[in-house]
Amino acid sequence: MDDRTRQANQRSIIQVIRTNRISSTEIADCLNKSGLLCEGLTPITRGHFKVGCISYIFAAAGSNYPVHQGLEDIGPDTVVLVDAFDCEQRALFGHLVAKFTLLYRQSQALIALGKLRDAPHLIREAYPIWCLGFSPIGCSNEVVDLAPFSGQIDEQRNRFEGCIAVCDDSGVVVIPREAEDNFVERLNWIEHLEDVWFDCIDRRKWTTFETVCLKRYESEASSNLIFRAEN
Repeated sequence: MDDRTRQANQRSIIQVIRTNRISSTEIADCLNKSGLLCEGLTPITRGHFKVGCISYIFAAAGSNYPVHQGLEDIGPDTVVLVDAFDCEQRALFGHLVAKFTLLYRQSQALIALGKLRDAPHLIREAYPIWCLGFSPIGCSNEVVDLAPFSGQIDEQRNRFEGCIAVCDDSGVVVIPREAEDNFVERLNWIEHLEDVWFDCIDRRKWTTFETVCLKRYESEASSNLIFRAEN
């Protein structure tokens, strides 16, 4: 798939997810129960739903100098993923970076694979940020030697840059490049399956065991169900 075709396909995927507010849980189901970005990644404030292509930046060796530098090239409507290499438990950034990224760069969301600081400000502003906790001790903003981390940085950037991230109260799920083909069809399938399952338990009064495990709806052709499950 060439870049232009892939971008068009991604726009279609994002539009379907955003329009139908398809949750990270449903996205993970489309990926055969996979796609979780990081265990323990949670939103600072509840109720946000964000989807977009990832812009990858990072902190390293206890310094967020590369974060500030990376933000120079961030475009609007992206989900900014801030990775961390050898930053121990230091906060990767705080209110200043969050405001600049989300307000002035017009990013969809911020994801930090580490801790943040300025929790009262971030919570009060209800920013769409996902992180691994808080610390009052921040990174320095000094130039550091990135050579020891270059291999890891390149690997992570190649893995995440430009991929679609779906962020909500359950966490963050990333759709890998190799799963993007026919993914709109997968989204339509999972949405339809959810409708069938809730029809079975709400209207037909079947048990969840009959519905989810036995898939009774697949064997009752005369039941006038709206769907026959095909994975």
